[in-house]
Amino acid sequence: MKTYLVGGAVRDRLLGRPCGDRDWVVVGATPHAMSAQGFMPVGKDFPVFLHPDTKEEYALARTERKSGHGYHGFHIHAAPDVTLEEDLARRDLTINAMAQDEAGLVIDPYGGQADLQARVLRHVSPAFAEDPVRVLRLARFAARFHDFTVADETLNLMRQMVQNGEVDHLVPERVWQELARGMMEDKPSRMFEILRDCGALARLLPEVDRLWGVAQRADYHPEIDTGVHLMMVMDMSARLKASLAVRYACLGHDLGKGTTPPDILPRHLGHEGRSAQLLKQVNERLRVPVECRELADVVAREHGNVHRSAELNAAAVLRLLERCDAIRKPQRFREILLACECDARGRLGKDEEPYPQAARLHHALDLALAVKTAEVSAAAQQLGMKGEAIGKAIAQARCEALVCGGF
Repeated sequence: MKTYLVGGAVRDRLLGRPCGDRDWVVVGATPHAMSAQGFMPVGKDFPVFLHPDTKEEYALARTERKSGHGYHGFHIHAAPDVTLEEDLARRDLTINAMAQDEAGLVIDPYGGQADLQARVLRHVSPAFAEDPVRVLRLARFAARFHDFTVADETLNLMRQMVQNGEVDHLVPERVWQELARGMMEDKPSRMFEILRDCGALARLLPEVDRLWGVAQRADYHPEIDTGVHLMMVMDMSARLKASLAVRYACLGHDLGKGTTPPDILPRHLGHEGRSAQLLKQVNERLRVPVECRELADVVAREHGNVHRSAELNAAAVLRLLERCDAIRKPQRFREILLACECDARGRLGKDEEPYPQAARLHHALDLALAVKTAEVSAAAQQLGMKGEAIGKAIAQARCEALVCGGF
């Protein structure tokens, strides 16, 4: 029985990057032998065990054979006679198909070290085409290692997978999982560019794919192309260390521009409402988490009003705060403003410009929150007000607070 460190931990050590979770492969063992040494079985589809002390995952060396469509369409074979090279052969990319033994020696049967040096993402074998998740995984790795290129033969294989309909069998949860992880990388635009290049974006996110080639007004968007703008916004969200919810809101904020009637281009009247409607389709199709859905919906509907908020008086600013549910959810409102800042700065030549709207609306919210609503309510009740009238009195008090604050 021999144990090897495998996959990302080996890759990241060679790159000099911080190592995350460590995965191990055990060659020459049986499930009974693992259990006898105190390892706890956790694998459902194949034999995986948790180390009794470190709780790290140890998987028995295995091979895979395609038996159906999609991510789960595999027959797994794990046995003591499966070699390390056979186990590594089933992995997706050469840079992930390396192992390290207990003495620190790197076992690299498929050229992973050479591809690390050449900064290339390359599939290990034709078996790459058997698992459509690998298209998403490669795109995600491109967002992380954004100075890497994709090998021509790998990109061609991905295109064939899309043409063969393999990505159509992906389950929504796994699509969202990989997209979410890719959006959180240093350069999320790379993920979408790779998915678009191989044709997968049109299958998985047609609402996003159709944005390329759609013109915008050059005075607002010097980059003109809506798809180019979206990628700049996504990269700005990474630069500003935004949360996943903010990054997803950035992804969805301009979807409606892909359905703008051609006769009114390059204007996009009403695109905010269309974006919100299209987001509902994406949310349902990918089963997007609630916090991401809700933030994206508000940003889609209100980002234009936030951009124009310097022109709004106290009453209009208060209405904007209310539509954003800012008083009940002030922290979420800060994320709304961050998404809007990403949109404003994700434009050609605008990336270093300030976004004063955020500071002004933060101040407006602070003024509104400072109003002692209990006292206003009590005073209104003494005057015989009830229900909606009390709410109007509170809104009036908040509006007066904004006026006194300079709005």
